[in-house]
Amino acid sequence: MNREELKQYLPHRDPMLLVDEIDIDADGIAHAKYRIREDEFFCRGHFPGNPIVPGVIQCEIMAQSCALLVKDEIVGKTTLYSGIDNVRFKNIIRPGDLCEITARLKGMRGNMFFCQASIHVNGTLCCKGDLSFALV
Repeated sequence: MNREELKQYLPHRDPMLLVDEIDIDADGIAHAKYRIREDEFFCRGHFPGNPIVPGVIQCEIMAQSCALLVKDEIVGKTTLYSGIDNVRFKNIIRPGDLCEITARLKGMRGNMFFCQASIHVNGTLCCKGDLSFALV
């Protein structure tokens, strides 16, 4: 799916739509991409002269990719974080970097979904963690 197709499922819009494209393979694993743009609002002040992507934005990139694992269930609903666990930041992500996100659904209970995700840039692990969200 491309960015325009994603808008059918995710309620996010610019500047908070943080997935450019995604494919979900036969095993139910999401493979998404997001290019960090030079003019991203979160890089302008973090930090001037040395912009890096804040950790909370990295978590949001992973979370949006996770939500798309259940894309048909999120239409017309809002996805809300219910937990961010075991998150580790391994390497810096900068403007111009292409984030390659892998997300897996680990379980669900009612309207709660439990996922595992990671971000790699040029094959290097930058961030990983367990995320959970609720549909409301």
